[in-house]
Amino acid sequence: MSERMPLNRRTFLIKLSLALGTVAGFLVAIPVVGALLAPLFRKPAPAWRAVGSAGQFEVGKTVLVRFRDAAPLPWAGKVSQTASWLRRNSEESFTAFSVNCTHLGCPVRWIEEAELFFCPCHGGVYNKDGSHAAGPPPHNLREYPVRLRNGQVEIEASAIPITNL
Repeated sequence: MSERMPLNRRTFLIKLSLALGTVAGFLVAIPVVGALLAPLFRKPAPAWRAVGSAGQFEVGKTVLVRFRDAAPLPWAGKVSQTASWLRRNSEESFTAFSVNCTHLGCPVRWIEEAELFFCPCHGGVYNKDGSHAAGPPPHNLREYPVRLRNGQVEIEASAIPITNL
């Protein structure tokens, strides 16, 4: 059998410092792990942006509207602004399309005469309802939620994925 050596002062202090160091390491790791994992479980609050009064939009017309991004950085400046193609379907119904093509994120243009959205980069074409018409885009144009509130048209300025990578 092995004999246990008596615990001397040096051994005691080494074990005590290791135990205290381990406890301190866990105490420091808890908030660090929490800060790293919190964004995975936190759902961002919706950011509704007013883009104009309902009366200024004509039924059947599609126009470009600009609004503040949902999560602009303090130093973003001009790039904190984003845009959407807003279409008034009826007196009470609006549709807001992303300005980005679902192929590679290039900006799409509205061609009024043809009633089509056109991506000049790779020839993507979308119908006036945002559905894919021709070219390489794999999906329809993304849509923003829209609501009519107190006579104002509001768009939910949430992040919309450009591609499905």
